[in-house]
Amino acid sequence: MLKRASLALLPVALATGCSALTPPSEDPVLVARLNALDQRIEALERVIQNQSLAQLTQEVAALERQVSELQGNDETLQYNAQTTAERQRNLYADLDARIVALESSLRSASGAPLRDGELPLPGGSDKANYQAAFELLKEQNYEQAAKAFGNFLKQFPDSSLAHNAQYWLAETYYATKEFGTAVEAFEAVVNRYPDSTKVPDALLKMGFCNYELQRWDQARTALAKVQDEYPETTAARLAGQRLERMKSEGV
Repeated sequence: MLKRASLALLPVALATGCSALTPPSEDPVLVARLNALDQRIEALERVIQNQSLAQLTQEVAALERQVSELQGNDETLQYNAQTTAERQRNLYADLDARIVALESSLRSASGAPLRDGELPLPGGSDKANYQAAFELLKEQNYEQAAKAFGNFLKQFPDSSLAHNAQYWLAETYYATKEFGTAVEAFEAVVNRYPDSTKVPDALLKMGFCNYELQRWDQARTALAKVQDEYPETTAARLAGQRLERMKSEGV
């Protein structure tokens, strides 16, 4: 603005011609000062403009941070939702197992025996009935546990828990010293479910049952098979101990 004012005075000075005294408007010192002021004003305007740009840049950066935080919050919410769903599933499974155990305990307390073909939880799932039968076994109610596992195998022959049920059925007979019935039940684990993780233990118990029945050759055959086919298992170690015992007994 000052620069434009000083330029406006220039035609007036030219019209009046040169004189002995230089008019104030043409004073070089004054013009220099005016120019300097004008330059300072332009510099200040540039600073102000730059400051506005910097402020805009800061605001944009702040908005970008907010967007990033919102995206992070969204991912956190999605993760929390998945975690919550998983916790709910685990809680449901835990509650289901506890309910089964409670129902089994109530049945045991009431002394109501299972009838032939009757499941511990009629209308219940294979998992629920398996758990109920296992609870009877843990309570050492071997007669009822045997019925529960036997009826389970009839009602759910294709269940993924069938191999376990067959093994624990055999265990109920072993616990009550019905070694002849037990050895057949353990043999069924080996023959029907050859890929079951229960096979090494079933072979071991076959050896134990035959030992109790004084079938020495059959006992040695079963125990040696455990050692040969499952050498790194606890069952193999126990089989070795029983074989050493038989050796020391001379049988």
